[in-house]
Amino acid sequence: MKKDLLTIRDLEREEILSLVDRALEIKKTGRGRPQALMGRTLGLIFEKASTRTRVSFEAAMARLGGHTLFLSTKDTQMSRDEPVKDTARVLSRYLDALVIRTYAQELVEEMARWARIPVINALTDLYHPCQVLSDLVTVKEKKGRIEGLKVAWVGDGNNVAHSWINAAAKLGFQLVLACPRGYEPDPSVLEGTGSNVRVVADPSAAVRDAHVVNTDVWASMGQEAEREERLAAFAGYQVNDDLLRHGRSDIIVMHCLPAHRGEEISEEVLEGKASVVFDQAENKLHLHEALLERLIPAL
Repeated sequence: MKKDLLTIRDLEREEILSLVDRALEIKKTGRGRPQALMGRTLGLIFEKASTRTRVSFEAAMARLGGHTLFLSTKDTQMSRDEPVKDTARVLSRYLDALVIRTYAQELVEEMARWARIPVINALTDLYHPCQVLSDLVTVKEKKGRIEGLKVAWVGDGNNVAHSWINAAAKLGFQLVLACPRGYEPDPSVLEGTGSNVRVVADPSAAVRDAHVVNTDVWASMGQEAEREERLAAFAGYQVNDDLLRHGRSDIIVMHCLPAHRGEEISEEVLEGKASVVFDQAENKLHLHEALLERLIPAL
């Protein structure tokens, strides 16, 4: 039976921890099972620009012996209003799994509903599950554990923040999100979470005694028209040396990249000793290898 990854809620706690451990094993040994996916083809349909997500998925599939086919939505008949259900059923006969990076969560959900192959959400405006799964790999790598930690999120209550909320709900670590008024996470995403997930307005309160602090750009793709308004709203939410003084002495700083240095994060912190952002970026490759191993059956 095929399994999709549309949000982290699609995974059980043990599945998340198993993927994290497998990614770290792959990183340690150098690669996943050699030729495990020989003869398999992964499709990538991207409506949004990408560096790390595209390259890491393509490299992961190649390291497993498989092939990748990249499609921009404008190069498909979806750009001419072909129904998603038709595209899904046709691609299921050509491909062994499908990765989608787009705007609407509803699109990946409909694609998964009609596809006979695994569908992976590589980013929507609502969730970014693969990013946070690879971030959990980095947390485990640097801290030796995930359970019992305090993770701070400073900035926009966006798709990455939503996936952190999903992860905290599944794994039980403490997550405190500091967001300006009007930019908090979607209430529907917070619904049903426990006391280990909190939203505050004060960044220093979120970072206080935190093991991990995470941030992202203040204006994401598709929000360029809001840039000046957002810059004003997020003043005081920069991750910088002053803010880090409220965290633990061994705090690590994460950012999914690309970063706007001098906006959501200072140059000094991004390049400083607490920063793990480039290990974090690398770990997308290892998590994607582990994920593709898990979701695509070998021939």
